[in-house]
Amino acid sequence: MFNTDDLTAINTDKEIVTHVTYKDLVHINRTLETSENYPDFTSEKYPHGFIFYDFEVFKFDWLVVLIDPIEKTKTVIANDRAALQKYFDKNCNKIWVGYNNKHYDIAILKGILLGMNPKEISDEIIIHDKQPFEISKDFRKIKVLSYDIMIQIVNAPSLKTFEAYMGNDIEETSVPFDIQRPLTKAEMYMTMKYCVHDVEQTIEVFRRKIDDYNGITSIVEMFDFPFDWIIKTKGQLTALVVDCEKQEHNDEFDVTILPCIQLEKYAYVRDWFVEMTNHKSYQYMIPNTPEYAHILNKGVQVRKKDKGEDTAKTAFQTMVAGIPHQFGWGGVHGAADKPVHIKGKMYHCDVTSFYPSLMIVYHMFTRNARKPWKFKEVYDLRVALKKAGKKKEQQPLKIILNSQYGITKAKVSAAYDPVQANNICLNGQLMLLDLIEHLEKSLGDKFELIQSNTDGIIIRIPEDDAMAERKMKHVCKEWSIRTGMGLGEDILNKYIAKDVNNYIFVFDNGKLERKGKYVKELSDLDNDLPIVNRAVVDYITKDIPVEKTINDSTSMIDFQMIVRISKEYKLGWHNGEELSEKTFRVYASTDRKDTYIGKCREHGSNPDKFANTPDNCFIYNKDVKNIPLSIKLDKQWYIDLAKKRLTEYGYEMPSKFSLF
Repeated sequence: MFNTDDLTAINTDKEIVTHVTYKDLVHINRTLETSENYPDFTSEKYPHGFIFYDFEVFKFDWLVVLIDPIEKTKTVIANDRAALQKYFDKNCNKIWVGYNNKHYDIAILKGILLGMNPKEISDEIIIHDKQPFEISKDFRKIKVLSYDIMIQIVNAPSLKTFEAYMGNDIEETSVPFDIQRPLTKAEMYMTMKYCVHDVEQTIEVFRRKIDDYNGITSIVEMFDFPFDWIIKTKGQLTALVVDCEKQEHNDEFDVTILPCIQLEKYAYVRDWFVEMTNHKSYQYMIPNTPEYAHILNKGVQVRKKDKGEDTAKTAFQTMVAGIPHQFGWGGVHGAADKPVHIKGKMYHCDVTSFYPSLMIVYHMFTRNARKPWKFKEVYDLRVALKKAGKKKEQQPLKIILNSQYGITKAKVSAAYDPVQANNICLNGQLMLLDLIEHLEKSLGDKFELIQSNTDGIIIRIPEDDAMAERKMKHVCKEWSIRTGMGLGEDILNKYIAKDVNNYIFVFDNGKLERKGKYVKELSDLDNDLPIVNRAVVDYITKDIPVEKTINDSTSMIDFQMIVRISKEYKLGWHNGEELSEKTFRVYASTDRKDTYIGKCREHGSNPDKFANTPDNCFIYNKDVKNIPLSIKLDKQWYIDLAKKRLTEYGYEMPSKFSLF
């Protein structure tokens, strides 16, 4: 049996062939060569079965790797349509799983089975940016049970980035995909080696995102949808649950401000929203005239670019209860404009399922739904399951509830109904502002607002003042009855914030709420500079010196920084050499002969340094999970970086900070 680790013994120059065939590689359905044999994949657990697969396509050659973790088989097919057809016929009723396969591999698979040229299909997708359905109507003739891991992940990175985060080997094949001749046998073997690795890594990502798969399949089964709908996104299935039908709406700005909202001191914020909707524009700016002095004397208008939007939208910034706030078309955010450190008893007043509740109580559901009552049924069932402590059974229902608002404002969705999205967002902000105003009015100088966000606020009152606490609870209860919204109250004992989007707070039970790049909770699939993240969090929450956290670590994966070349660049650069790879695992180096890592727009062009990377670094793209620390790892660089980040959180951390 061919061993892919023996590639170095193959002389590429002497092994040139005109066309490598399937028989030149490996036999079909060979036993998986792994010490693990995927014990978590069983037919009892996954009765439909799985085929994990990935295609590699060149001008004169194609190759596919197929792994069945339940049957324990690994198959490689190259340039043999008949072999692929045989394999497909045997496994067509299983679920074919890939990473970005919905937009690429599924089209290649169907194209080859239909006798089409896979390279032409690949070029249509990659070069001409076409969707599979735009390439050939004949694709519909072949039915495939397909599941795409990538489309279920918000802002999903490349598979190689995930591999890097997991600490796995991310070395890439040196065979260029634009090669203008048939591959040699050695090149085909090398392509096979790396393709096998990528399929194995696809399985690893699937394992770590199994909740997505279970959630999707649970929705399909719960609502008796065709099983092949597992290829759809959470948003698409959410729209189907309530039977949405795409409709045109021309009333995007006909927003209704709910009469239950009672504002006096901050009524000018409501007036700003009313003026904006009257002018039917997200970009409109109210003129600075006497007519609008009562608004503009209290705040300023700014242009803010929404994430994912091509056009900037106008927002309104003002002081609320002594804290800078921003109101706009995506929600309210309020926090001090400088780092804040607070210890002692605080209250986190969180609105229960805020947006779903607004949809149900005030009929702000998408008008495209032909069965809107289904949403209320889902909501009620989730509440019942939550009370019963059935966390697993809640998962598909939680997906539906949390996805509905997003698809209501998504132009591509069958649920798209922008005025309802605006109704929800604007009234939600004004309701929270109403709560703040009434608390401030009732408690006076005993009320301190710490933070406002989309669905709740954090406040502080004197700890030993029973009367103030009773007043607070009375206002919250009155607000809840008046608005119809549920309001939970959790106790915090520590709040540390850099700004509105970067903070840690500690609940009285020890649980952490973390937001922001520096302190967010990391995982195997989000694991960039983990030692710095840990050092910052441990210092903030446990007073552990960053030197101790960093110096005590003996794991190379802890110190990894992952960078990837974007579409604007062609290749990497390091130590005077151009690099063909796209993804790199970078470490700070004590060797001053090591240069920075750069990226080049063209061969021979001056490299641009990757942002926030060390001036001296080394690259290690092999597996780093179980290797000793490199003797040239510069731990001081990580210590300085952690201290620099802590200074941004308001801590005094003397250091020279010669990082970048």
